[in-house]
Amino acid sequence: MVRTTAAGRLNAVRGHRQLAVLTQAQLATACQVSRQTVVAIEAGDYAPSVYLALRLATVLGTTVETLFAPSDAGVGP
Repeated sequence: MVRTTAAGRLNAVRGHRQLAVLTQAQLATACQVSRQTVVAIEAGDYAPSVYLALRLATVLGTTVETLFAPSDAGVGP
């Protein structure tokens, strides 16, 4: 469930969102951003701020490191 972007960044947001049984709109509302922002983060087209990454991790019940691991770490659900 880990998505590797063209830039080589690991992004496990989509997988954790699906495990939490949340829609993109529900996650966006919980994090106080637009659904388009969540779409862009999941696609790897947008790197969230530290504050948004912390909100995502809190809502999804995980850590920022789990959601946005370095490409050489191989961490994710």
